[in-house]
Amino acid sequence: MNRAALEAVVKVVGAILLYLLAVSCQSSRHVGEPLIEFTTVPPAGEGSANPTDVIEGRVLGSQPHQRIVLFARSGVWWVQPFEAQPFTEIQADSTWRNFTHPGIAYAALLVDRRYRPPVTIEALPEKGGAVLAVATVEGNKPVQPQMKTLHFSGYEWQIRQTQSDPGGSLNFYDPANAQVDREGFLHLHINWEENHWTSAEVSLTTSLGYGSYRFVVRDVSHLEPATILSMSTWDDHGPSREMNIEIGRWGEPGSKNAQYVIQPHYVPGNVVRFMAPPGILTFLFRWEPDRASFETKRGSGSSMGSGRVFEHVFTSGVPTSGKETIRMNLYVFNNERSPLQHETEVVIEKFEYLP
Repeated sequence: MNRAALEAVVKVVGAILLYLLAVSCQSSRHVGEPLIEFTTVPPAGEGSANPTDVIEGRVLGSQPHQRIVLFARSGVWWVQPFEAQPFTEIQADSTWRNFTHPGIAYAALLVDRRYRPPVTIEALPEKGGAVLAVATVEGNKPVQPQMKTLHFSGYEWQIRQTQSDPGGSLNFYDPANAQVDREGFLHLHINWEENHWTSAEVSLTTSLGYGSYRFVVRDVSHLEPATILSMSTWDDHGPSREMNIEIGRWGEPGSKNAQYVIQPHYVPGNVVRFMAPPGILTFLFRWEPDRASFETKRGSGSSMGSGRVFEHVFTSGVPTSGKETIRMNLYVFNNERSPLQHETEVVIEKFEYLP
C-alpha cells in the first residue's frame, strides 16, 4: 500500500472512531435521563381552532413504546394537535414531528403507556411516574408592525392590524376600520377589500381590573346575521379571563341577537342569550371576585336599573382579575348559509370604567 492510500485509510478510521466515541458519550450521558429538544418552534399566537403549524424535535435516551405528548398554552395548556390524536410518535432516528395550534408557549412530554393526556391542564405535570421528561419553549415572536393607537373616552386603545379568528372564523383587520370622529365617538367598520372582508378591533393599552364597565352603543338592530360585535375582557399572558357582551346571530337569522358569556362557552350556564332592541343601548357589567353582573338597558344613562332590557348575574366560573384588557371587536362570522352581504358600521359613543 502506498503512502497516500495509507493516509486515506487512517483518516477514515479516525473519523469512524470519533463518531463512535461521540455516540458512546451521548448514550452514556442520557441513560436513565432522557432529554427532549425542540428543533422547529412555531410562532407565538393566540389560541385558535383553525390554523396549525409544524413543531419538531428529538429525544435523547428514549426507550421503545415511549411517546411524545404536545401541549400549546393559550390561557391553559391544550393537548395537541387534537383531543382524539394526543400522541406523537418518536422515529427510529430519535426525532419527532407533528402539528400544533398556536399558543404563547409549547410543551413536549415524554411519556410511557400509562399516561392518559387530558384535553386541558392549568399546569404541566412534573417529571415522575408515567412522565419521563418535560420540556417547554416560548413561541417564536413574529415581527410586529408598528403599533397604531387611537384615543377614545379618555383612554388609549391599540388598533389590531394582524389577522385573528374570533369565534373560529378567520378575519383580516385593517387599522383604517377604526376611527374616532369630532364628537369623540368610536366608529368600527367592516369593509370589502379586493377579495375579502376586513374587520376592526381596538384594545385598551392598560388593565383596569375589578369594577364597573359601561359601553354606550348606537342602534345595532341593522347588523346582518354574519356580523358580530364583541365587548370583552381578555388576557394574553395567563388564563384568558374572557367575559363577553356579544351582539350577533352567529349566522342564524332566526336566533336572538345578543348574549352574555363567561368563557369557556361550552360549560352549561355560561351563556345567556336575549334580544337587544333597536335604538341606543347601554351595556354594563360589574366585575367582582366570584361575581359578574351584566345588564343591558335603553338609552345612554349610567344608572343601573333604568330602562332595563335584560340582566343576568354569574356566580360560577367568574375569572379572577389579572393582566386582562378590554377589547371591542366588530368582525365577520363565517356561515355558508348566511354569508355577509354588505359593509357595515357600529358607533360606540362612550366607554366608562368605575372602580
